[in-house]
Amino acid sequence: MKTYLLLLIPLCFSGCTLLKPVEDDPVRHLLESSVSGKTATGSAPAVAIARPSLPPYLERVELVTRTGDGRLQVHEKELWSEPLDAGIARVIADNLRRLTGSTNVQPTANFITRDYTDLVEIRIERFDPLPDGSLVLECTWKVQPINGGDASPKPFKTIVPIQAGKAEGLNVGMSGRIVAMNEALARLSRTISKSL
Repeated sequence: MKTYLLLLIPLCFSGCTLLKPVEDDPVRHLLESSVSGKTATGSAPAVAIARPSLPPYLERVELVTRTGDGRLQVHEKELWSEPLDAGIARVIADNLRRLTGSTNVQPTANFITRDYTDLVEIRIERFDPLPDGSLVLECTWKVQPINGGDASPKPFKTIVPIQAGKAEGLNVGMSGRIVAMNEALARLSRTISKSL
């Protein structure tokens, strides 16, 4: 009996170390410019990009997906590295800098004084995957002159397919989603650039 007990003790201790929980580190995502363009060297146009207005369900650090039956799925291990509205403003500014060649296209927070002539305002209604595996960006936008006048908002909608692929260390679906979000913002930026 003592022999069996002596054999069971190491098994019990090894079982404790083998069965301890595995920590699953969260993955942090960052939106990036996907527009290729000229190197910014000019000073015009001088445009500020306001942080966009987002629907409340997107104002969180976790990525969110709407399901086909109207529920929200919060991805607790898939996180934004910065607030989503700040990331969108940064990417739109970067895209517009590349498209216009102007160094004076920045998020409003980057301007020390109000030395810009126009303010880009964006109100996002939807920016998430559809049940069919594509991503939709639906918003209104306007280029508001700073020196008076009121610009009318213009509607914008684009649907980008989410490509499945391998990305080292990332959830394949989420990395494809981020690429699609970058492309949707590039399309919006190209549309806005025509009004600058």
